[in-house]
Amino acid sequence: MRQRARITRHTRTTATSRNGPRTRCPRPATTAAAALLIAGATACSSGPAPAHSPAGVAAAERRSFTLAASGDVLPHASIIRQARADADGDGYDFAPMLAGAKPVIRKADLAICHMETVYGADGDYSGYPAFQSPPEVARALRATGYDSCSTASNHTLDAGAAGVRRTLDALDKAGVKHAGSARSAAEDKTPAWLRAGGARVAQLAYTYGTNGYPLPKRKPWTVDLIDRAKIVADARAARKVGADVVVVSLHWGTEWQDEPDRRQLRLGKRLTASRTGGRPDIDLIIGTHAHVPQAYEKVNGTWVVYGMGDQIAGDMINHEGARDPRGNQGTIGRFTFAPPVRTGARWKVTKAEFVPMWFDTRPGRVVNLNRALDRGADVRGVRDRVRRVVLSRGAGKHGLVMGK
Repeated sequence: MRQRARITRHTRTTATSRNGPRTRCPRPATTAAAALLIAGATACSSGPAPAHSPAGVAAAERRSFTLAASGDVLPHASIIRQARADADGDGYDFAPMLAGAKPVIRKADLAICHMETVYGADGDYSGYPAFQSPPEVARALRATGYDSCSTASNHTLDAGAAGVRRTLDALDKAGVKHAGSARSAAEDKTPAWLRAGGARVAQLAYTYGTNGYPLPKRKPWTVDLIDRAKIVADARAARKVGADVVVVSLHWGTEWQDEPDRRQLRLGKRLTASRTGGRPDIDLIIGTHAHVPQAYEKVNGTWVVYGMGDQIAGDMINHEGARDPRGNQGTIGRFTFAPPVRTGARWKVTKAEFVPMWFDTRPGRVVNLNRALDRGADVRGVRDRVRRVVLSRGAGKHGLVMGK
């Protein structure tokens, strides 16, 4: 059964990393009292730095790190059936679908995904239009190497506050951090805290709307909506309590449109222009939602990925009612951050890359297009189309290169 395009009514522990040891900490407690202690927390090195030490780590201990980010994980009914088949009837296994992305994701020091849907329970799972995915997705994301996921999308409220809670509980259990939706007001005030290369990285996430679903009564913090002033305030708050790098995930744009729309261009320009003491408040913007790959662009000295495309999705039907193969094309963005030469200065992106990806719906597998070409697969046309779109706003002139 073909998948329909999504509704788009616009409303407002220590672990070993791919490149060495890093500390992986549980999400901060979500009580109000615990939230007040965030700025002074020092026991968990992936949380904020102590207020008296903005850098948090001695300069000699800092090193460059890579951050990889990928597009929408959107389990349609056909994807759920494939996961059931891959598990041989014993639950659901999404890891085989993601295996093609694993070499890229695990090689990065940090990896961020976009979990577009919420999770169901007790076998009550569904695809379009109101998604409820098996919670086993979370386990597969962790097995692939993801450290954190944005969870703010137009489908975040498909199952109300209960769906949000199930989703975040499952991600917590799998060891995947999350940003963009919350189970409490205190949790909403806390970014996803990550660490690599001695840098503390804060991830924030927002969506343009929720398909007309109202925010739950007395729970306006359940999902973060795009608001420029709030995004800047949140970024500055994260920086104040120790963030060396601030990454903002945005679920935005116009579906099926290769080019970023006016709102994306305007918001991207305004967010990247925001500065405190001469230092940009936001260090990277990564976008999702459009279903198709969109351009990368350096704006005011900061990289903006307007749209990474879908990472996992069923056969997609566009707004004209036709199957559109672009809906299964995407990219992984990979950015190398280098430490500043002086305390308090910006961690700069010294290398920007994109890896062209494709979800082959026939076997239900993520495909690295460059690696597939190396093996002789006939995917050059798809790879070249993705490359043209990604470079369509002159990113190549600012150093963006295609990786494997």
